[in-house]
Amino acid sequence: MTKSIMIQGTMSGVGKSLLTAALCRIFRQDGYRVAPFKSQNMALNSYITQDGLEMGRAQALQAWAAGREPDVRMNPILLKPSSDVGSQLIVHGRVRGEYRAADYFRKKKELIPDLLEAYHSLCRENDILVIEGAGSPAEINLKADDIVNMGLAQLVDAPVLLVGDIDRGGVFAQLYGTLALLEPQERDRVAGCLINKFRGDVSLLTPGLTMLEERTKVPILGVVPYAHLDLDEEDSLAPCLDQTEAHRLLDVAVIRLPRLSNFTDFAPLVQQEAVGVRYVYRQEDLKQPDCILLPGTKSTLADLRWLRQTGLAAAIGRLAAQGTPVFGICGGYQMLGRRISDPHGVEGGGEMPGLGLLPCRTVFAPQKTRTRTQATVTAPPFAGAAVEGYEIHMGQTSVEGEPFCRLSDGTAEGAVSGNVFGTYLHGLFDTGELAEALTRWLLARRGLTAETRPTRTHREHQEEQLNKLADLVRAAVDLPAIYRAMEQKGERTP
Repeated sequence: MTKSIMIQGTMSGVGKSLLTAALCRIFRQDGYRVAPFKSQNMALNSYITQDGLEMGRAQALQAWAAGREPDVRMNPILLKPSSDVGSQLIVHGRVRGEYRAADYFRKKKELIPDLLEAYHSLCRENDILVIEGAGSPAEINLKADDIVNMGLAQLVDAPVLLVGDIDRGGVFAQLYGTLALLEPQERDRVAGCLINKFRGDVSLLTPGLTMLEERTKVPILGVVPYAHLDLDEEDSLAPCLDQTEAHRLLDVAVIRLPRLSNFTDFAPLVQQEAVGVRYVYRQEDLKQPDCILLPGTKSTLADLRWLRQTGLAAAIGRLAAQGTPVFGICGGYQMLGRRISDPHGVEGGGEMPGLGLLPCRTVFAPQKTRTRTQATVTAPPFAGAAVEGYEIHMGQTSVEGEPFCRLSDGTAEGAVSGNVFGTYLHGLFDTGELAEALTRWLLARRGLTAETRPTRTHREHQEEQLNKLADLVRAAVDLPAIYRAMEQKGERTP
């Protein structure tokens, strides 16, 4: 019988995704066939599998941690927010439609057969499944129709590890309060608690740990130290932290669009020691960067309107005219063109002029393009750089002039006009070649020389970081107790 363990958290952002990845890697190292599973994920950070299906990026990372190729069964339900009250629903990697939150909550129990089909299919191929919850199991307004936390744990009879984030403060209240709001049969599923992101001397926590165990009757199975690891994060919100360090020579500004998607596209640039990456939300913070990156977005027209309202559109235009390089990816590429039309109402209908920096036009279509591809950049000064990535978009773009790259079948892709570049390819920096070429070019434009990191793929870097994460977690948690909890499958109160 396949064993399972479920990671739930006291809130979003406590580190469930990376702890799930850590356990996947640890169990793999221990000789087990293992896979991650997250029944329902809400995120704008998505990934396209080898068979052209869409899933959460965090589950792709967890799959790699488990030594597996990403598979949509690992994330059968994906919600991509398209507004404050609505999302695109993706089931088994394919779009099922757009739903307002209230409509989806009425519908989601209908999806239980879909998620159980995926779960049991993975069980037939693996010794262990590491399941990730979402948000908190103590969201009492949502518990009746839960399919991702305790509701799922009961459906598949999984023991639970409850994670609290001490870095945010109030971790004892987080854990105690969450446990107090669970039903008795739900508390029985909690095999132990983990405290995550601890800085300092763990011995100073001992009195609090003892008191918490006495009051909840739930053991603390580990205190995981805070660690600076460079791993793809899962988040339905755009990142806002400044990644620029004082010693970095180049200033690369990413426009932090309200519905920014796939911000992991830029992670390989941070690996270049000369490059500092920062996210810009206000026009006055843009200043004079060495390069501007306009990322993907789930809502191109709405975010283009926001660019104009904030003054960022005009600022980007001025800087581009002065010679500052501008890169647009996916929705950012569409925005850089001359016009965007939505005749089928994909984003509410209508049309809007683009920023006019690239000779292209986009027409939205109801069908989503989902494909993985390899390409070679043809645009100077990056000509010859090998890239590979994936397309996720609802529009078709016609280009006048030169492409950015050529796909492996010879098809022209993207557009270029002087110092402005656009492409649909997410992950274009992942091979390392374009990241290195861009870094060298930006340094040369400023008359600087510096060491560029040798070409290394993003996957190779992630593998190194996953091993560090697994070592950290293995040393911090009571792994025998976790194995024992998995062995007790079926012995808990149903």
